[in-house]
Amino acid sequence: MSQTVPHAPATAPTVLSTRTVQGACNLCEAICGLEFQVETTTQGERIASVRGNDKDPFSRGHICPKAVALKDLHEDPDRLRLPMKRVGDTWRQIGWDEAFDLVADNLARVREQHGANAVAIYQGNPNVHNWGNVTHGPMFFGQLKTRHRFSATSVDQLPHHVVAYWLYGHQMRIPIPDIDHTRFMLVLGGNPLASNGSLMTVPDVRQRLKDLRQRGGKLVVIDPRRTETAAVADAHHFITPGTDAAWLLSAIHILFDENLLKPGPLEPLLDQVDAVREAVQPFSPEATAALTGIDAATTRALVRELAAADGAVCYGRMGVSTQAHGVVCQWAIQVINLLTGNVDRVGGTLLTSPAVDLIKLGLMGPGHHDVWRSRVRGAPEFSGELPVAVMAEEMLTPGKGQIRALVTACGNPVLSTPNGRQLDQALQGLDFMVSIDFYLNETTRHAHVILPPTCFVEHDHYDLLFWHLAVRNATRYSQAVVAPAEGALHDWQIYAELARRYAHRTWALERSTTSQRLKGLATRSILGRLRPDQLLAIGLRKSSYPLRMKQLRQHPEGIDLGPLQPSLVKLLSKKSRRIKLLPAPITRDLHDMRAQVQAAQAAEAPADTETGAQAALKLIGRRDVRSNNSWMHNSARLVSGKPRCVLWIHPTDAQARTLSEGQTVQVRSRVGQVAVPVHITPDIKPGVVSLPHGWGHDRQGTNLTVAQAHAGASLNDLTDDLLTDRISGNAAFSGVPVQVQGQVAA
Repeated sequence: MSQTVPHAPATAPTVLSTRTVQGACNLCEAICGLEFQVETTTQGERIASVRGNDKDPFSRGHICPKAVALKDLHEDPDRLRLPMKRVGDTWRQIGWDEAFDLVADNLARVREQHGANAVAIYQGNPNVHNWGNVTHGPMFFGQLKTRHRFSATSVDQLPHHVVAYWLYGHQMRIPIPDIDHTRFMLVLGGNPLASNGSLMTVPDVRQRLKDLRQRGGKLVVIDPRRTETAAVADAHHFITPGTDAAWLLSAIHILFDENLLKPGPLEPLLDQVDAVREAVQPFSPEATAALTGIDAATTRALVRELAAADGAVCYGRMGVSTQAHGVVCQWAIQVINLLTGNVDRVGGTLLTSPAVDLIKLGLMGPGHHDVWRSRVRGAPEFSGELPVAVMAEEMLTPGKGQIRALVTACGNPVLSTPNGRQLDQALQGLDFMVSIDFYLNETTRHAHVILPPTCFVEHDHYDLLFWHLAVRNATRYSQAVVAPAEGALHDWQIYAELARRYAHRTWALERSTTSQRLKGLATRSILGRLRPDQLLAIGLRKSSYPLRMKQLRQHPEGIDLGPLQPSLVKLLSKKSRRIKLLPAPITRDLHDMRAQVQAAQAAEAPADTETGAQAALKLIGRRDVRSNNSWMHNSARLVSGKPRCVLWIHPTDAQARTLSEGQTVQVRSRVGQVAVPVHITPDIKPGVVSLPHGWGHDRQGTNLTVAQAHAGASLNDLTDDLLTDRISGNAAFSGVPVQVQGQVAA
């Protein structure tokens, strides 16, 4: 496919003036404060430099390589600035009016012919990092009235939300590690030194972990790979991928077995403690050792240390969520913290008190689970979304409710969801597809229309979601760093106009009364005219802090609101709500897990110790601080240096397959195969291989010049859409069985 994009001018512009702008990086959850040097030139504004903002009370001057690349994203000649329409195998630029009409007309047509559920929505990770999506996206998406809603949540943190909903009454009521005060931190399946924190908004995590050790604390990491975080920890223990749930259950077993329980102030609110005791009885550390690869003595010693610490936290992230028992993992982590008195405790885990609290404002519902199920597989919904692992089959399987149209927003599911080749095939057969995105990437190449919003530095920003996950209460509003190009629209403007036009096209399809429809049109008209900062001003007036927009504008470096404080006991007591420790779906999953533990005990050796050339290896993902899923690979500074899309393999497994460093190998799973160079290292557990997430830019029809030159291989051409968490349907990326062999010459 071809397209025409603007390129940088040939002659160097003259600098007329320079100014400093304080802003923020919204590329990852760390939301670091930044300082931009902006030059006004004879050819417009340009970003001269990006550095950490030492005045920011939250990030304290921290910056990572991704933030510097904000300049690259803004200036990227491959980035789309105006709407694009696909005509056969080519793309042509069109005006906004034509683009909006094409989208509204085609989505309305599909809905009229096949019903509302024939239209699907996929929202990618950047949606929650860009506040215009959060404030105005629901205006449009809600009107589609489809049950086929998908997002990156179900390839990442869905188990966290399910457990928070069950235990604490709301999907976003997730206790956050009090990393600045804890004395013992146990990390499973997380690598905050690479992610800058995840469901734990924590800039400058390296210094915070140094501070932990300087105050006499201890950091322990359990992971199949010696990660960047494991490398600075006091101890690291290898674990067999996909067995974290069994290990965590053995930790709960020890708490009961050795009488280490001390729930503290939450004890009167805990129900079903004895039921939990009975449920974990079969999972002693002696029983699970053969499955997990961690001996019983080590497990018992770790649990005793955690229980004895004056403020401790067990923290598990993506690696433990994306496995067959991901919900059990996150449930067990909360139970460990609850039974040791480390929930709602300084140095343990605490709830945040954000300046704009979406929960208190009623702008985010508590959630619901398994109210309906997917058409083909019968996968459960959570909070109105189905697991994205079922999206392709819902497109490929004929019948009433088959997905025939798709709206993607800031996402690249072909590279970021399981069995990407199957999704590639499914997208080709859609009647209509629209993508809100500023790249022609591996997913949007299938769209009929692409609507590009402005870039991150071209609009103002406030982190509506990540202050709910921050390790310290703070707030920060950032104005645009540079002006957008002429004719460009912000994401909130795109959603508002789509909502308006789609509402008019589907007036006759609505089942509501005329008065209800008129009221809806009026509401959308009013909200569509309000900018995100105007909505923020309204939210601040209902804040528990004495804050107004004037103060936020006067302090672009941010405002410190103080450390996290215990609040859960008071909150639950006020609502007369108790914590039911053992939801029924957990009980059912534990029953299945008992058989796995027994089978491992009966076997002569754990499966992962097999080292023959034909033995299956277990595939896990990998995160790099210079990478952010699939959408930061078109920055030359981020992909420069040694290739990072390489397959890590242990020397023992490499020797069994007669592999050498840098050799290209074939990696095969049930769903596909990729060719990739190997890196032989003892920093991974025998029987395990690791490939980073987000690569695979070799597909035809994209316009990502730098990324295509560093294509790599897609992990998700190997991950299996049929491997999901038993309870939530979250993708089970960790521990996918694969075969690895040297590439045979043609």
